[in-house]
Amino acid sequence: MSNPLLEVRDLRVEFPTRRGTLTAVDGVSFAIAPGEVLGVVGESGAGKSLTGAAIIGLLEPPGRIAAGEIRLDGMRIDNLPHEAMRRIRGRRIGAIFQDPLTSLDPLYSIGRQLVETIRTHLDMGDAAARRRAIELLGEVGIPAAGQRIDQYPHQFSGGMRQRVVIALAIAAQPQLIIADEPTTALDVSIQAQIIALLKRLCRDHGTAVMLVTHDMGVIAETADRVAVMYAGRIAEIGPVAGVIRAPRHPYTIGLMGSIPSLVGEREHLLQIDGTMPRLNAIPTGCAFHPRCERVFDRCQRERPDLLDAGASRAACWLYASGSRKEGA
Repeated sequence: MSNPLLEVRDLRVEFPTRRGTLTAVDGVSFAIAPGEVLGVVGESGAGKSLTGAAIIGLLEPPGRIAAGEIRLDGMRIDNLPHEAMRRIRGRRIGAIFQDPLTSLDPLYSIGRQLVETIRTHLDMGDAAARRRAIELLGEVGIPAAGQRIDQYPHQFSGGMRQRVVIALAIAAQPQLIIADEPTTALDVSIQAQIIALLKRLCRDHGTAVMLVTHDMGVIAETADRVAVMYAGRIAEIGPVAGVIRAPRHPYTIGLMGSIPSLVGEREHLLQIDGTMPRLNAIPTGCAFHPRCERVFDRCQRERPDLLDAGASRAACWLYASGSRKEGA
């Protein structure tokens, strides 16, 4: 990747508490190219949503970025003052959240919210901004956009509200969109429409997308690459087809094996015993080792970095040269 749009380097997010500091995201690094969709998948509590919130500058206190760098088109943005980051958010980075009702003000029409967003970030008058708002609603698939623009959020279905949120996210033609569980609250047919819409935005506008989800089906349909997170770290990252068909990290293997197959070739689903550790009880070494069927001594002592593992990279000592012999 010669010229990535987004670069995240060794990101660490911490939460100071009375009993000590909890590390929720620990040494996460990845990059996204223009027009690329990077899927970030993992169980609840893996740190995927916090990673997105850190990028967009919306970490809830007392959460803080304790280490690492975030660069957008080469410019560092993690250390910007609040007002400078607010100008980037919306103009250069858009956000789509799981529940559209939390992103839309119920007291204002969707047209007013779109026009205000457009005028905040682009040099447009009211009339031009309204025309742009109608165009956006049409682009995201709202029928009769010219009539519906003056309606309120409660007058739209869940899927239509999510389309409005996407219109808000792309109103200022951002370079990057952070989409956090954008299809979770929607039925399957609406999910497919939202996925198709996100893919079209990438294709037509060159927008980069970080798609945060727990749904591997959505990842398979949408993403170019996928990062699998576990206990605040990336367990595996690589091309989506390779990770799905030939996962390398034992955790990813368990995830893929737990998904039902429509082909009917799988006699039984895999089960990963145990649960993901709490933030105040992250084990030493590889955080997955208490649940791993292929664990050996080194896994318990040393934390692995991402290592080459075929088409992808996996944070697993199985892919270190001679590791089993050294750890035995």
